[in-house]
Amino acid sequence: MADATLEHAAVGHGAPGEFEAPLFGAYSKKVGMWLFLASDSLTFGALLFAFSYNRLYTVPWPTPFHAESIASATVMTACLLSSSLTMVLAVFAAQRNDRAWTRNWLLATMIFGTAFIVLHGMEWTKLISGGLSLPGFVTILGVHPASGSGELSDISKNIPQFPQAFFGLTAMHMLHVTIGVIYLGVVAFRKWFLPILAVIWIAAALLIPAGNVFHIPVHVLGLGLLLCAVILFLKPKDYDAHDVEVAGLYWHFVDLVWMFIFPLVYLMSTKVS
Repeated sequence: MADATLEHAAVGHGAPGEFEAPLFGAYSKKVGMWLFLASDSLTFGALLFAFSYNRLYTVPWPTPFHAESIASATVMTACLLSSSLTMVLAVFAAQRNDRAWTRNWLLATMIFGTAFIVLHGMEWTKLISGGLSLPGFVTILGVHPASGSGELSDISKNIPQFPQAFFGLTAMHMLHVTIGVIYLGVVAFRKWFLPILAVIWIAAALLIPAGNVFHIPVHVLGLGLLLCAVILFLKPKDYDAHDVEVAGLYWHFVDLVWMFIFPLVYLMSTKVS
C-alpha cells in the first residue's frame, strides 16, 4: 500500500503544474498579473487625478489642441482599439493550440502598438517644436523648443501646470505601451525576438536626430533588450496559452487607461472655433 502511494506521488510529481496550488481557482501567473495591474492602476489613478485637479482649479485652462491633434489622437485610439481585438484573437488561437495564428495575431497587436508609439512621438515632437515644454526638458533630453511668443509658448510660461500634467501622464502611458510591445514580442518569438529588437534599437538610435525628444529615451529599447536576454537565457520556455492570456491582461489594461486619457486630456482641452 505504501509502495502504491509512493508510486502515485512520483507520477504526480512529473505532471506539470501538479503542485501549483491555484488561488481562487486561477492560474498563479494570472493572479500575479492582476495584483500588478491593481498596483499600477494606483499610479495612473494618481496621474489622472492630478490632471483633473489642475484642470478644475486652473482658470483659464488652456485648450491647445486643434483639429489636427484630435485627428491624430483619434487614429491613435483606433490603433489601440484594433490591438485589443487582435489580442483577443491571439488568446483564442492560443487556446486552440494554433501556434501560427497565435504568433500572427500577436504580431498584429505589436504593429498596432508600434503605430501608436510612432504617432504619439510625432504629436509630442510637433507640440514641443511649437513651444510646449517643461523646465529641465532642454537640459535632460537636449530638446530645444521654439522660442518667442505663440500659443504653446505662452502656455508653458503662464500655465506650467498643463505641460507638467500632459507630459507626465502621456509619457507614463507611452512607456507602458513600449513595454507591452516588447513583452508580446518575447511571448510570440522568444529568443528570435532579441536580434529583431536589437536592430530596431540601433536603427532608432541612429535615425532619430540629437535634438529630437526621443533621442535619449529610445535607449529604453536597449534596456529592454538586456532584460529580455537575461530572462530568455536564464529561464527559456515555450510560452503557452496561459502566458498569452496573462500578456493579454496587461495589454488590455494599457488600452483601458488610454480610454480615460483620450477624452480627459485631448477632447476636453480642445479649442472649439
